[in-house]
Amino acid sequence: MMNSRKNAITAIAFLVTLVPLFVAAQSNRSNRKGEFYFSWGYNKEWYTRSDLHVDQPELGNKYTFKNIRAHDNPGWDKGIFDRAMTIPQYNYRIGYFFKDDLAIEINFDHTKYIIDHQQAHRKGRKDGKPVDETIEWSEDNGFYYFLNNGANFLLFNIVKRWNLYEHPNEKIKVDLLGKAGIGPVIPHVENSFDGDKNDPDFQIGGWNAGVENAVRATFFRYVYLEFAHKVDYARYAHLHIYKGRARQAFGTYELVLNLGITIPGKKR
Repeated sequence: MMNSRKNAITAIAFLVTLVPLFVAAQSNRSNRKGEFYFSWGYNKEWYTRSDLHVDQPELGNKYTFKNIRAHDNPGWDKGIFDRAMTIPQYNYRIGYFFKDDLAIEINFDHTKYIIDHQQAHRKGRKDGKPVDETIEWSEDNGFYYFLNNGANFLLFNIVKRWNLYEHPNEKIKVDLLGKAGIGPVIPHVENSFDGDKNDPDFQIGGWNAGVENAVRATFFRYVYLEFAHKVDYARYAHLHIYKGRARQAFGTYELVLNLGITIPGKKR
């Protein structure tokens, strides 16, 4: 009992000594209102399963592929510097701190979504007749579905910043960032159903909403490295397919690593 009480008192004393240090660190923070920043980086995704709805009125088709699996295509796992920077799954962030701890941000992720080779359950109407079957989803069988030039999430974010550490001479700052926003998806749509191919193109294809949490380390005031994880929900509608439209919705979990430049605001 005595040891437990002694340990508790020691822990409380330790926490009490941290309070003035934390308060001092916060009071010595530099004024950071007016900061502008830009970053570029790369990402990795995992997708939830989803239902893919197909509507081709001219062909008498209106059916759903149930519980479809899909994967991403990072590109950078096979090398970055031997190809254009925009071929792998990239992302950029552009932001401005209108207060010390609040910013607005344009947040874009060039993510790739590819339906896996799998046994896919199709249910609905095909050629005007009821259909309830399992097919082999593969290019050899006339089926593919690529958002491979991008599922392309664009968000307009509000950003909240918490300063975790700042060196007295501003040689290093460490911040925690929370972000949330909503915006359009701009997919590049390429697909084939039963061998009927669409004309691949970009389009405004729906909307998405996301939240992101990041740790940012800024070095010598101007250069920073940011690691983030993000959850996004996207609803795609009116996607171009052969003589019709497709729609679906899925969730995404992302890991993001960015290298950025920040331009401090004017001293006040």
